[in-house]
Amino acid sequence: MKVFVTGGTGFVGTEIIRQLTQAGHIARCLVRQGSEDKLAVREGVEVRIGDAMDPESLKGSLEGCDAVIHLVGIIREVPAREITFEKVHFEGALHMVEAAQAQGVGQFLHMSANGTRKDAASPYHQTKWRGEEAVRASPLQWTIFRPSLIFGPGDEFVTMLSNLIRRLPIVPVIGDGRYRMSPVAVEDVAAGFVRALTVSQAANRTFFCCGPESYSYNEVLDTIGRALGKGRVLKIHQPVFTVKPAVRLLGNFSWFPITSAQLTMLLEGNVCDPSEWSETFDIKPRPFPQGIARYLRK
Repeated sequence: MKVFVTGGTGFVGTEIIRQLTQAGHIARCLVRQGSEDKLAVREGVEVRIGDAMDPESLKGSLEGCDAVIHLVGIIREVPAREITFEKVHFEGALHMVEAAQAQGVGQFLHMSANGTRKDAASPYHQTKWRGEEAVRASPLQWTIFRPSLIFGPGDEFVTMLSNLIRRLPIVPVIGDGRYRMSPVAVEDVAAGFVRALTVSQAANRTFFCCGPESYSYNEVLDTIGRALGKGRVLKIHQPVFTVKPAVRLLGNFSWFPITSAQLTMLLEGNVCDPSEWSETFDIKPRPFPQGIARYLRK
């Protein structure tokens, strides 16, 4: 199959393209002008210059493709550069759906996020929901994936925490640290996308993608500490009511480590039941401790 991929230069996109080409598919990747060199895999890959937020740039780019894998998303807004959740998660998804319809692509695989729902508290999840709605409302054969926290070589969250644990004698934790998450390996998330191209049971369904176990934030830190050979991590817990004002004041600055939307989602937790995803695509989710040990010890 020839598959049109957005977000192919990113963390998840790189792994999806690797698995697509290994499976014998051709990946046609949408990249912004000047970003071509960020594609880690080039053999079996076609390049199209454009932007999912610019529908004019998509004209003709999808012709001849059998499916779209739409991965573009952001975790932090930059309003001064017109990079917002609304523009990226909703408008970008809508533009890609419309381009796929207009150019004869029949299948649409969409990256969403665990926690996405109509009445979500965070603007991140609210706009992810609107993006999903644009996909579901189309006549395309669609599949939506909602991953939990994704880990793997080149990730942001686990790598950031590991750097803190390496540098600091005591790691700060917001609140009690009991909020839970079910980290999922990037290889497993990518496998679901690639297999959905040819698994008929994937049509017009939404799948939750999580690892086999859930961990509190405190346990995540300790698990990373063990992977680094440091054992249990010393923590200092910061009351949520003292953290929220600082986040509201400083969260819009790029140097500040967390935004209000990210804080809301962190405290909400990030767990799910991966059984339907696992069974449909014959995926045995990789355990978090063994998974991070592969790259944190290097």
